[in-house]
Amino acid sequence: MSATVLQQVRETINRYSLLAAGDAIVVGVSGGPDSLCLLHVLRHLSAELDLRLHVAHLNHCLRGEEAEADAAFVAALAAEWGLPCTVETRDVPTMAREKKLAIEEMARLARYAFLARVAQRVGARKIAVGHNADDQTETVLMHWLRGSGLAGLRGMLPLTPLRQLRLRLADPDLQLEEWDLQLIRPLLEVPRSDIEAYCAAHGLQPRFDRSNLDTTYYRNRLRHELLPILETYNPAIRQVLRRSAQVIADDYALLQEEADRAWRQVVRSASEQAIVFDLARWSALPTSLQRATLRQAIHRLRRSLRNINFVHVEDALLLVRSKSAGAQATLPRGLMLTLGYETFVVADADYIPPPDWPALTVSELPLRIPGTTPMPDSPWQVEARVLPRQQLPDGWEDNTDPWQAFLDFDTVGDALILRRRQPGDRFCPLGLGGHQKLVGDFLINAKVPRHWRDLVPIVASPTHIVWLAGWRVDERARVTERTKRVLHLAFRRQVAQAFQPARTG
Repeated sequence: MSATVLQQVRETINRYSLLAAGDAIVVGVSGGPDSLCLLHVLRHLSAELDLRLHVAHLNHCLRGEEAEADAAFVAALAAEWGLPCTVETRDVPTMAREKKLAIEEMARLARYAFLARVAQRVGARKIAVGHNADDQTETVLMHWLRGSGLAGLRGMLPLTPLRQLRLRLADPDLQLEEWDLQLIRPLLEVPRSDIEAYCAAHGLQPRFDRSNLDTTYYRNRLRHELLPILETYNPAIRQVLRRSAQVIADDYALLQEEADRAWRQVVRSASEQAIVFDLARWSALPTSLQRATLRQAIHRLRRSLRNINFVHVEDALLLVRSKSAGAQATLPRGLMLTLGYETFVVADADYIPPPDWPALTVSELPLRIPGTTPMPDSPWQVEARVLPRQQLPDGWEDNTDPWQAFLDFDTVGDALILRRRQPGDRFCPLGLGGHQKLVGDFLINAKVPRHWRDLVPIVASPTHIVWLAGWRVDERARVTERTKRVLHLAFRRQVAQAFQPARTG
């Protein structure tokens, strides 16, 4: 059996390129059978692969004297085998309370952060841990029960960049971006029974962790209660779950390539504060890639976030597809999606995204009629032309562009200005039968965010508002059967990027 384990580990290392000659490796050793087998196998391979091993053990302060005995056992074993060793302690229960995380999750983050610190200190680029094939089965099942997407249903990967594990919750000062640390799992295709047989064959005496029997832990309930029940339906359920995980991992890799390509196509700009999507290009993506790009935006802005709630993403999808400019969707960890006309923005909830429509940053601007009026500090301009009523384009009455309007020229005249709203502004929105409405109330009802309302351009004559641009023409300025000449106003963008307002003060 030991030869089988050794051969399987060799195959896994070769198939996934886990190790190269001369590698320095930090080996996470708890003292249990998995990590003990892993260390023994790597020690056996170290001669032929010229590996440099460093043993690392973390006491999580979860099991009192037993945990202290585990730490002493690992240190003594490393000394006996002539291997350097680092043993440290973290108060995981206190950390879990402070971070408001489950103890299992906090222990996982603390352990990997510790291993990363040790690797950086000793100059290692690889961290080996003892996850086995049965651990993989349990992980896939656990993720499925929790409603995971494809990323979770892949289970654990044989090789994972450590920067993907979002370890700053456990160690805020940990810097992984420039240190290419790889987490490897050489035992991932070896069943637990083979590992136990290997330990027995080589006279290894692993420590026994009583917490593995405690079914108050979610994973232990799966291991001791659910999986035995599932095996009564299909004795090969463990292999089935692992095969499914492998197929999903391959499919996910392909999807991720497509998602990365889509990201480059639909993202106009990305920073640590906000990610701006091109609405039209994003809307043309398949639903799968729409979800993937939204999730990627959330991960980029919240790198410590491990799981993204399905409901958050679906609510955001629905909003972008069905709501109008100004609508917002709540995303995890204080993020907000804000919908514009040509873009939508994912950013902190208190971030004020610049509008992607022609925001007016000056108090007043005369319009050239006919002619073109550039808007200050903006890529937008207003184009004005006067034409006979009979030259109106087909379908003008069903105008779907909120940034163009057809007005009765003889009613509104050519002394028009573009201005921002003023206190007490009223107009007669088209369709309300001539009834007046406060501009402020209209914008509130139209769900225009508060921070955008003072930027809405208003076209006004010397006597009244004729067009609340982007939203509604005034009843008194509408084109009727008696209209002889029509004023066509249109806001046009001159450059592709979204408007960035000028700094003031």
